[in-house]
Amino acid sequence: MLEITRKLVELMDLAPIGDDHFQGESEDLGFPNLFGGHVLGQALMATTRTIEDRMPHSMHAYFLRPGNGSAPIDYEVQRVRDGGSFSVRRVIARQDGKEILTGSVSFHVEEDGFDHQLDMPEAPAPESLKTEQELNQDLLARVPEKFHHQLMRNRPIEIRPVDPVNPLNPEIKPPHKQSWLRTQGELPDDPILHRCLLAYASDFAFLGTSLNPHGVAFMTPNMQVASLDHAIWFHRDLRMDDWLLYDKDSPSAAGGRGFNRGNVFSRDGRLVASTAQEALIRRRRPKAG
Repeated sequence: MLEITRKLVELMDLAPIGDDHFQGESEDLGFPNLFGGHVLGQALMATTRTIEDRMPHSMHAYFLRPGNGSAPIDYEVQRVRDGGSFSVRRVIARQDGKEILTGSVSFHVEEDGFDHQLDMPEAPAPESLKTEQELNQDLLARVPEKFHHQLMRNRPIEIRPVDPVNPLNPEIKPPHKQSWLRTQGELPDDPILHRCLLAYASDFAFLGTSLNPHGVAFMTPNMQVASLDHAIWFHRDLRMDDWLLYDKDSPSAAGGRGFNRGNVFSRDGRLVASTAQEALIRRRRPKAG
């Protein structure tokens, strides 16, 4: 296992600090605030520590405050219900005593049933595409130095965008994005870990889908962007150390908010998960001189 992947796995290994309370380390990925997917993955892992013999099938969460990438995160899990087939857990993430995320996770026993799915959309093979780091390397000479750390930091998730957006000169494009993603190294055979890491990775470059039709990006002056909530549904078993296609669209943007949806496919065409997110996409008005 590569060291960067080992560190990611260790970040998901929460420390118990009391009855149904856990603590996780934070990590600075070069963003202005703690990466939202980091809290999603750890919050999902915290809930799994309170249940046996059931797998998470859905998670719904709200981002309440920006997180601090240099402070630990405390997770409180509340046991809402344990039924014959389903269990529900509520989770609250805190830093410095303030809630930064609240959510709920539903678990389901394994059972047989009807089976259908959407066909996997066409996409270039990941081997034919540049990684995000390779694309960002081409931008460094034209990007302010304050963004260099954010653009070039080595991250545990390898992402290869299809039809990438130039953040310095974004063009108007349809509200649709695709990217291939996987961890940088092999992972243990733990299905819960793979689901938690997909929750982690599913927040990368998601809200940007709703920016495509407007010809703006996160580096566009006077733009304020932030994830407001996040939902993920797990349909089938998956492996995060094999290529997954993340196919995203944005049906609507209005009132300063952009709505985004995603489907995640394994390379052999199985639909393994779906996502949804609403984001703040606000263009600040310049202050009067």
